[in-house]
Amino acid sequence: MSQTADWDELKERIKQLQIEHRDLDDVISRLIEAPPIDQLLLQRLKKRKLLLKDQIRVLEAQLIPDILA
Repeated sequence: MSQTADWDELKERIKQLQIEHRDLDDVISRLIEAPPIDQLLLQRLKKRKLLLKDQIRVLEAQLIPDILA
């Protein structure tokens, strides 16, 4: 597979993760606005959101070309 195809796949995966991250943000906001708040659910959603953020950063780092010194 070509490097361009790999980059396109990475970019698409990043886009999907960003959408899920944004959707989780919306769900968390709605959950907080509608008491009583399910603290356990809120904690799980926030952990998932952080995991997505980490995954996005790892994939974005893979898009940065290696520069030989």
